[in-house]
Amino acid sequence: MEVEMKSAPHNGAAHLNGSPTMNPPMWRGLIESYRKYLPVTESTPVVTLHEGNTPLIHAPRLAQVIAPDAELYLKFDGANPTGSFKDRGMTMAVSKAKEAGATVAICASTGNTSASAAAYCAVAGIRCVVLLPRNQIALGKLAQALIQGATVLAIEGNFDDALRIVRELCDTHPIALLNSLNPYRIDGQKTGAFEVCDFLGAAPDFHAVPVGNAGNITAYWKGYNEYFAEGRIASRPRMLGFQAAGAAPLVLGHGVDHPETIATAIRIGHPARAVEAVQARDESGGLIDSVTDQEILVAQKQAASLAGIFGEPACAAPLAGIAKLSRAGYFVRARQELGRKPVVVSVVTGHGLKDPNTAIAIGGEPIVAPATNEAVLKAMGF
Repeated sequence: MEVEMKSAPHNGAAHLNGSPTMNPPMWRGLIESYRKYLPVTESTPVVTLHEGNTPLIHAPRLAQVIAPDAELYLKFDGANPTGSFKDRGMTMAVSKAKEAGATVAICASTGNTSASAAAYCAVAGIRCVVLLPRNQIALGKLAQALIQGATVLAIEGNFDDALRIVRELCDTHPIALLNSLNPYRIDGQKTGAFEVCDFLGAAPDFHAVPVGNAGNITAYWKGYNEYFAEGRIASRPRMLGFQAAGAAPLVLGHGVDHPETIATAIRIGHPARAVEAVQARDESGGLIDSVTDQEILVAQKQAASLAGIFGEPACAAPLAGIAKLSRAGYFVRARQELGRKPVVVSVVTGHGLKDPNTAIAIGGEPIVAPATNEAVLKAMGF
């Protein structure tokens, strides 16, 4: 089939068979953009939804309230195709699964992994099976996995039970594992660190993430290390990880058999990447701490109302943690040490629409008013 090339019109768009394309070329996804840093070859079938390239948003009004001695940026990974950072790892995991000839893939999930796995398997033509804790998944995430064609199994147990089953099945059957135990997931997720550095022109001073299964803190630290080793950045950030108080095994120093928190994405009592998370903390000179559910909900509302960023509860955990550290003078000391405000990046790991019920619960009810100008003005406080 011949493709007719037409001259570009004045607005900068080019046309293929009359269909507009952008000039410069559209972002093609993580694998094509960071190929030299990823374990892929020219023969690897790239399964992509053009994930990545998510915005890094300066949030001065939010910083003024929660950490006035810091320059705060939000890495909004809720802008990925399925609404969470999981797409970064899933493009790699599913591409490598397809390269290996997999026909069935499986994951345990608190929600976001299932949505992402279902989407990428749909593109790849691989059957996707997800195990979820029954009645413990946010509605938006469950809906994604179901409509994208995954076989969804709600087990009568928690995430840790689901992951145990998945690991055992993958050890004994020809099924591709899509959880963050898959090293290709970590390779995909590390690209978030590359994007932060590419945008800022340097590494931030602190990088804050929610910690559930601990894949994200592991991946970001790996990404910063790789850029540092190559000389792309002159320093690495201190990694700040935050767990929910009811699901804080890395803070407590032992597993939690029955984790509980409003932040379902980090409701995990036995993190698969616990060793790597502690290593990232220690090597970077950072910390891993916990915050309460109430602190998480306050931070979620603050991010939305002061920075315009609507994230799910889990991504508010690092913001609550940043506020907690600020109250203790942590960033005052850093500012004195650096001679400037420290740059802090906090990852918004998932879109707030993933968990609409929680948002509605803390957002309040609409004000009901008659359909008249006078009534509307009165309701507005005029």
